[in-house]
Amino acid sequence: MDLIRISKVENVVCTKSGRTSSGTVHLTAHHIIFRFDDTSVEELWIPYPLMLLVTRLPQTLQGKSPVMFHTRTFESFLLAFNIEVEASDVFDSVKDLTVASSVEKLYAFYYSPSPPLPTNVGWHMYNPREEFGRMGLGTRTKAWRFTDINKDYSFCPTYPAKMVVPTRISDTTLQYACKFRSKARIPVLSYIHWGNFASITRCSQPMVGITQNRSIQDEKLIEAIFQSHLNPDSRVSPVTVYGATTTNLIVDARPTANAMANTAKGAGSENMDNYKDCRKVYLGIDNINVMRDSVGRVVDALRDGDSLIVSMSNDMQEDVSGLPVLDRMALRKSGWLRHLRAILEGTLLMVKNIHINSSHVLVHCSDGWDRTAQLSSLAQISLDPYYRTIRGFQVLVEKEWLAYGHKFAERCGHLSSDQYFVSPSDLDGNSGAADALVSFVQNRFVGGGHLKETSPVFHQFLECVWNFQRQFPTRFEYNERFLQRVFYHLYSCQFGTFLYDNERERRQKVEVGKPPPIETTISLWDFMNSPAEMEQNKNSLYDTTPDDPTNRKSGADMGVLLIDTKDIRFWHGLYGKTDEEMNGRVSRADVQSPEVVAPNESVSQDPVVGASPLASAVPLPPSPAPSPAPPRSSTPTPASATKPATHVRQDSFRAFSPTSSAVTMRPWASTSSASSPASGSTSQPKALGADLNGGMRSMWGKLSSNASAAFSVVQDAYSGASRDLLGSSDGSSSSRTQELQSPSGGWAPEDKSEHGFRGMINNYPTQGCSSTFDSRTYRTKAGSAPLISADNPWSSVKSPPQPSTAASSKLGSLFPDDPTVAHPSQSTPSLDKQIKQLPAAPLNKPSSSLPTTPTPAPNPESASTTADLNADPLGVWAS
Repeated sequence: MDLIRISKVENVVCTKSGRTSSGTVHLTAHHIIFRFDDTSVEELWIPYPLMLLVTRLPQTLQGKSPVMFHTRTFESFLLAFNIEVEASDVFDSVKDLTVASSVEKLYAFYYSPSPPLPTNVGWHMYNPREEFGRMGLGTRTKAWRFTDINKDYSFCPTYPAKMVVPTRISDTTLQYACKFRSKARIPVLSYIHWGNFASITRCSQPMVGITQNRSIQDEKLIEAIFQSHLNPDSRVSPVTVYGATTTNLIVDARPTANAMANTAKGAGSENMDNYKDCRKVYLGIDNINVMRDSVGRVVDALRDGDSLIVSMSNDMQEDVSGLPVLDRMALRKSGWLRHLRAILEGTLLMVKNIHINSSHVLVHCSDGWDRTAQLSSLAQISLDPYYRTIRGFQVLVEKEWLAYGHKFAERCGHLSSDQYFVSPSDLDGNSGAADALVSFVQNRFVGGGHLKETSPVFHQFLECVWNFQRQFPTRFEYNERFLQRVFYHLYSCQFGTFLYDNERERRQKVEVGKPPPIETTISLWDFMNSPAEMEQNKNSLYDTTPDDPTNRKSGADMGVLLIDTKDIRFWHGLYGKTDEEMNGRVSRADVQSPEVVAPNESVSQDPVVGASPLASAVPLPPSPAPSPAPPRSSTPTPASATKPATHVRQDSFRAFSPTSSAVTMRPWASTSSASSPASGSTSQPKALGADLNGGMRSMWGKLSSNASAAFSVVQDAYSGASRDLLGSSDGSSSSRTQELQSPSGGWAPEDKSEHGFRGMINNYPTQGCSSTFDSRTYRTKAGSAPLISADNPWSSVKSPPQPSTAASSKLGSLFPDDPTVAHPSQSTPSLDKQIKQLPAAPLNKPSSSLPTTPTPAPNPESASTTADLNADPLGVWAS
């Protein structure tokens, strides 16, 4: 109470939502209370942790000293004091009471309900054995088991004490596998589908790095997960369904650029050459910083509207609460709906793969506690009607968010900061309220490391659930108010549920001699399950009939909800606005579609792993001096020798969607096989950045090739324009249709795509040009003909258009096949064609058609080691 400078101020004017009333301000140890003079109006109680931004404004013309309050629940109100000292005392008191030095100072450790709540079982709402037993663990299937390897949280501090892993994998294997996953967050079970035993497992990113590390134990663990429905001890029938194709997915929730950046830090994404019977997809969901900035723009738009309402109310001296002042264009530009759609698109993809394709899904992001929790939770709400009940939702939050270690304390910023409080002393002499807000925005995340980790991750999850409720109003036992109360207490700090970052911090003693937080705080679920709250939180339209999996009536869905991802709206009730104010007439085209990359099954298709210089480091033998290009032949190419055009499917997952899904399962590159080398060719290329003797690759070679490839894209864009203007015609088509849709990928010698160094070579015309490559300088030594194409502004030579021939130009591969667009002719087969025709060689095994160095005699010891490796499927030999 020493922090309260003044406990009561009378004759204060409060302006909220365009309504102005007078009353009395009360300051308590944990709340600021405004009691209206009109007793028919309910008192305003605001817990201090809800304070997002408090600003002291300059005196008004009427001599009032206003203080503006913005809360984390998107409410704003203005208190106007008659005396400036009173305004200053209230501002300083709220500041000191809001900025806490530790979690134990928050309201939850002092809250004592009166009368006591009827139940006290909220902290034990989630029992792992009961929940996974409900899914069929130990009864319907024996492919999974509990492990106590983390019973003291020493194996992984951010994972729960009880975890479920495949029965085929021992704890010894897990000890090795944890070293390959960030924060030791190995793949563990989250959900077993009730209909087909498909599973959702979750983990963190692999520690691949630029050297492309691998872990046999991790590979065996994921292989066992994807084969859990085939376990011989399982009660699941192993009979293969005719026509069924497994599409096991590794879902990387990040954009490819983020995954690449993590690769440089020693982490990254799975190398699909090492994982069997599965594919990988990148969902493109942005990180916590982007989400924080996006919701900040939404808050700014709401704040501008509230400020305008307050200004109009003061000027007009009347109620102006019904005026539409919210800038919907600013809301659209915030990108919030686009982020929600990206999450729901990923959810829809997972649900279809599990329920329709009867296949497994492994999902992760970077550390596996933000985007991973969102996707896993929403997918389970879609798949299982149990999680659409009040108790089921509480179990889901306890399991996926609390037990598996979502960082609530850091993401919510419960301890607040001085930067959230702006006073006139922080401003210049003549600055106003606008400058105060600008100063806050510029400095709110500069200091305080915990503030840099704040992000509305759980808020996004709740808003996605609300969109489910809006589209399926009869399928949820809980209503919108239930979600609003959960969001309110996420920040109120009245209960201990959302105060810590993981299960260990909640269940272990903070200090010696003090009980753990679960014994000193009350669980939110005890409050939500009280009769008074339960009565208000139930959905009166709830109908369980469609959830019956045996229901075969028209429109039955077996209890699985497939959300329409184009029908996404702002949760206007949470923001205190009407649907017309925030959404208006939302067009389905207003929400941008997220870009989903993959599925991919190999390194050559992966934009992240394929971009690593060591992704597929296969040394080639030293090449002799290049032979001169053969003379140009006028003999037409026989039809049998011409590679047929292949069609690249753009939306492979769109087919089994009852709604119009916007997920674009775009492959990273085509995987056309290489033809045999031309007869008489003795020239073998040396990969850029590769060492002549050992196969070790240089990072600078990759950087050089990326720069050259980027410059070539600009050049080839002008080449395409020149072809259109010149009107050349050619009936051939290219099988590579994705060149301009993705950044450059791998440059390994066996890479047959157009994204590597070979693709850069193939995209240059080589009329009369004999090119060799210097491994030290990485420069092209050209002959007499220029490499820069015609009509290029960077070219000093303007070459005339070439006559059309049957062979398509390599430049034409930059653009999608279009029979109405002609292609220029192709030069005489030269080095680029020879490279194109090189046979694909297996890893560490030179092709028989290439000149090879003498092979040493086999080593008996190495042979025995290989045999031991094959004989040990769990990889325990590595110890």
